[in-house]
Amino acid sequence: MVRELKTEGSDRSDQVGMRTGVSLASNLAAPGVEMPVRPAVSVIVARDTARGLEVFVQHRVKTMDFAAGVVVYPGGRVDPQDHEAAAALDVPDSLVEEHVAAWSRTELGADPTFARALIATAQREVGEEAGATIPPSALKPWANWITPPGRTKRFDTYFYVARGDQIGDMRHQTTEATMSEWMNVEQILREEAAERLKLMRPTLVLLNEVHHLGSVDALISAQREIEPVRPFMPGKHG
Repeated sequence: MVRELKTEGSDRSDQVGMRTGVSLASNLAAPGVEMPVRPAVSVIVARDTARGLEVFVQHRVKTMDFAAGVVVYPGGRVDPQDHEAAAALDVPDSLVEEHVAAWSRTELGADPTFARALIATAQREVGEEAGATIPPSALKPWANWITPPGRTKRFDTYFYVARGDQIGDMRHQTTEATMSEWMNVEQILREEAAERLKLMRPTLVLLNEVHHLGSVDALISAQREIEPVRPFMPGKHG
């Protein structure tokens, strides 16, 4: 079950994430004002089950000022503490080099120091939001999406995929979501197609990729050439 996306800006996945009762204008930057682009990380944790491929997702609170009421993967912005943690991170140079090569076309990830900070952020966010420990070796660089100009919040998001069997038990542990759970990929896509779940375009596009590959082994062994995606007309929340 894969829904074909419409032209950028016209698909309904471009129209989600608005806080209930908040006008579109409140999510737009003032004309001529360039908002800072904040680096962020998102982790697509997948596992094979008897019912098919599953991913760990969170259902965000509907009153959030960003991505309200939508289904997301665990993640968040890079904080100063992540740079501090990165300096002490016990990661083989060879792994950092692999990540730098994977992020070579991105704005920040091609810097070894920042590549380490991205790993540290992924570890912290998964720990804070899902109570799990994720080893650096479990993280595979997957995609890079940048929120377009004109929004009050903009992110340069680095997406990873990871094997669920290499991560500790994941559970609901964040006030930013009403619920966190493992969900069957096909089920998410069916629920989105029936408009019972809301996914922003990056989440939906990447979930379609995961669905197409069909298994964790196929996901981890896939050859990726990561090109930054910079939408120019995202709808309400990028």
